[in-house]
Amino acid sequence: MAMEKKQQKFMNKNVVLHKMIILSFINLHCCCAIITSALNREGLLLQQVKRSLSDPAGSLSSWSDRDATPCNWTGISCSRKGSFPSVIGVNLSSASLSGPFPVAFCHLPYLSLLSLPNNSINSSLPLTISRCRRLTFLDLSSNFLEGPIPSTLADLPNLRHLDLDANSFSGEIPASFGRFQRLENLILFSNLLNGTIPASLGNITSLRVLQLAYNPFSPGRLPPELGNLTNLVDFWLTDCNLFGPIPDSFAKLIRLINFDVANNRLSGSIPSFMSQFITIEQIELFNNSFTGNLPPGWANLTELQRFDASMNGLTGPIPEELCELPLESLHLYDNRFQGKLPEGIAKSPNLYELRIFNNSLSGSLPSQLGLNSALQRLDVSGNRFSGPIPENLCEKGQLFALLMISNSFTGSIPASLGKCRSLQRVRLKGNRLTGDVPAEFWGLPNVYLLELAGNGLSGNISSLIQVARNLSSLLISGNNFSGPLPEEIGRLENLTVLSASHNQFSGKIPSSLFQLERLTRIDLENNELSGEIPRGSWKLDQLYEINLAQNKLSGAIPDEFGFLPALNYLDLSSNKFSGDIPSALQNLKLNRLNLSSNQLSGAIPTLLDKDIYRDSFLDNEGLCGRFAGSCHGESSGGKNIFLVLRSLCFIIAIWLMLVLVFVVCKLKNMEETETGVMTKWTSFHKLGFGESEIINCINEDSVIGSGSSGRVYKAVLRNGQAVAVKKLRERSNKEFETEVQTLGKIRHKNIVRLWSSCTVGNCNLLVYEYMPNGSLSDVLHDCKGKLLDWPTRFRIALDAAEGLSYLHHDCVPPIVHRDVKSKNILLDEEFGAKISDFGVAKIIRTANRDRMSVVTGSYGYIAPEYAYTLRVTEKSDIYSFGIVLLELVTGRPPVDAEMKETDLATWVRTKLSQKGIDDIIDPSIPSVFKEQVYRILDISLLCTNLVPLNRPSMRKVVKMLQESSPEFNTKIAEKDILQPS
Repeated sequence: MAMEKKQQKFMNKNVVLHKMIILSFINLHCCCAIITSALNREGLLLQQVKRSLSDPAGSLSSWSDRDATPCNWTGISCSRKGSFPSVIGVNLSSASLSGPFPVAFCHLPYLSLLSLPNNSINSSLPLTISRCRRLTFLDLSSNFLEGPIPSTLADLPNLRHLDLDANSFSGEIPASFGRFQRLENLILFSNLLNGTIPASLGNITSLRVLQLAYNPFSPGRLPPELGNLTNLVDFWLTDCNLFGPIPDSFAKLIRLINFDVANNRLSGSIPSFMSQFITIEQIELFNNSFTGNLPPGWANLTELQRFDASMNGLTGPIPEELCELPLESLHLYDNRFQGKLPEGIAKSPNLYELRIFNNSLSGSLPSQLGLNSALQRLDVSGNRFSGPIPENLCEKGQLFALLMISNSFTGSIPASLGKCRSLQRVRLKGNRLTGDVPAEFWGLPNVYLLELAGNGLSGNISSLIQVARNLSSLLISGNNFSGPLPEEIGRLENLTVLSASHNQFSGKIPSSLFQLERLTRIDLENNELSGEIPRGSWKLDQLYEINLAQNKLSGAIPDEFGFLPALNYLDLSSNKFSGDIPSALQNLKLNRLNLSSNQLSGAIPTLLDKDIYRDSFLDNEGLCGRFAGSCHGESSGGKNIFLVLRSLCFIIAIWLMLVLVFVVCKLKNMEETETGVMTKWTSFHKLGFGESEIINCINEDSVIGSGSSGRVYKAVLRNGQAVAVKKLRERSNKEFETEVQTLGKIRHKNIVRLWSSCTVGNCNLLVYEYMPNGSLSDVLHDCKGKLLDWPTRFRIALDAAEGLSYLHHDCVPPIVHRDVKSKNILLDEEFGAKISDFGVAKIIRTANRDRMSVVTGSYGYIAPEYAYTLRVTEKSDIYSFGIVLLELVTGRPPVDAEMKETDLATWVRTKLSQKGIDDIIDPSIPSVFKEQVYRILDISLLCTNLVPLNRPSMRKVVKMLQESSPEFNTKIAEKDILQPS
């Protein structure tokens, strides 16, 4: 028994021990499972970052707390540090993240790379960023960071790359940056830095890239201390408010590849230290004459390739030493240089671009220019060059832009240029060229702009011109060309402008010319053309100007002129036209009509016999009308009777108007008495209708649009006139008053007219002029988009820009629209554009601008700074207008599924960097317009600059748009050419 008890006790102990072992094993297994599934400390820190940021695109969706480490998360890179991998890099470029800068990044112990460009980080940068002690690479470009740049960044001992461009940093560049020991790239362009450039930057001898361009620095000089940056390869200080000379100390920058100080106020001459930028070949040449050691600095040869000091006030000659460098690109335009262009520039084997226009340079161009390098672009316009055009400019067959406007070049156009099939832009206007143009030159297959105006060229236009199928603008006015205009000119399907005035062309106008569907302007004034104007089925639907004055044309004026829908300029004066004036001309809305000095007869059509055309019919003895002189057989007594009758009619008309006003007022009082409804009616123009007629025209069948503020109706009045009526929703009295106060005072051709406003009880109505082609958005982005060819799009852009410029610059005080978008740009019957919808417009009354309580505007058009500062400035409108320009260029709406939640401006910039310009241009735009399209794209990118200060004013935008128009440049050129010297 005792033995059994002992055995039982022993067994119980074993059972207990066995259970304890099992339980311990289970607990150990559970603990291991917990350890293996728990997110490590670095992952927890990144989870904290995730919670602090807004992530609408789901870029951080893979950052899951179910993982053991973050090493497989999007944008995270790791490396083994000790026993476990650690986070060493965070790269979240273009991830649509927003919110304050996450300071938790700096608690990652091994983080060496932090890259967050092209997001919406929108705070100041904290001083505690100095805790990211291991950082070697920091890129926070293209965000909305503001405030001062932290001086503590200089406490990062290993930092090699610092990129803060395209933010809103302000204040000084910290002087502490001079303490950087390893920094190689300092990139701060496109911010709001307004201090001066600190001399301490010259202490960063490791620096290879210094980019400070496009900052509104206080006026200052280039610090001579920057000459100590002997490792510098990229020096970019465009538009930094610099003045004074280029320091001699820059002689030590012998490793420079790019030197760009464009658009400042630098003065003086280019220093002679450029002689230290010399090539191996040149040293070999000098070895025969030099003895002993080479002078200091010549042993360390430079690789300077691009030199840009354009748009400054530099004077003196262009240094020969500079032109003897192996340069690829030399930009010295818009300065005050004098003297000759050194011959050495022609010896560079790499030169592809030489732009020295708008100086006072003289002498001949180097005869070997283009012989040794594949020259692509040459612009020497606006100088005093003389002598012949060099024969070898296109020796390598790559020259595409040849611009020599307003010089004194003599001789003939070289035959070699007739074989330069790469040429696209040729502008030789305003020289002293003579002789026949080479036949092949007329037929260059890729030329789209050929400008030879204002020379002494002679001979015929070759029939080979039919080969120039890309030719868009043919500008040859002010020469001695003769012979007939070739019939082959009618094969130039892309021709938009033909300007051949002030020549000696003879014979008939080719009938094929009237079949060119893209023609917008024909100017053949002052030639010896004869015969009748060809009749038939003209295809000139886009022609807005035709000038055939001072020729020997005869016969009747064709009726076909009256059916050209876009024509607004018609000059047929000083010819031999006879017969009646076609009544069809009354169909046109002409800004200029001149039929003077012909042999016309009969009565002037009623709609043309107006004051606006007072001087349009002079010296036509057979014409009858108010401004054409007397008709045959009319006596002085008849004149007196006519005057008496006209006076009597005038008196009767005034009496009838007074009676009508009395009756209308009486009826109005009776109506208000019977209905008991008080009606407030305000008119801003002389009207032929009243509120009752407007109210009766509003019904659901006449709705033509609807928006957040209300519906828009088309009302057709009894007299046949159509108007647009906006019926505002309830509780929109403030918007109603804003629009009435704003539009009621505005008179501009590119702003929609507000005829009147009406308040009937609780109903607010606005009566506008009716725009039959609807909004730009409707036409551009639906099936009617094919109506908008490029010339029409350009005209819309210019019209809208002029309207906004009026609001910003000509209204006192200025007006900010705050909702500029393609839906608020309306199109009249001729696709002229007008700005509309001023319900949220703001009159700027203070120099500091106003802050709004809420963000107004439309998604895709709102300027980035407006979204988080709520500050109202003209720059917000300019950004929105830039988006409209991008719509016109790309054919895309501001928000599109294909753009994957990003806006149009970001999509364009991304495409430009990844695939190039041709991938974003609307494919329906013919290539013949690409030069102008590229210019408009450049303007749109300026307008949508992320830094408000860097956006141009609307007045500047209008000027840039005008300057991108071939018609504008042609008219200015011809005005200069025809001015007597």
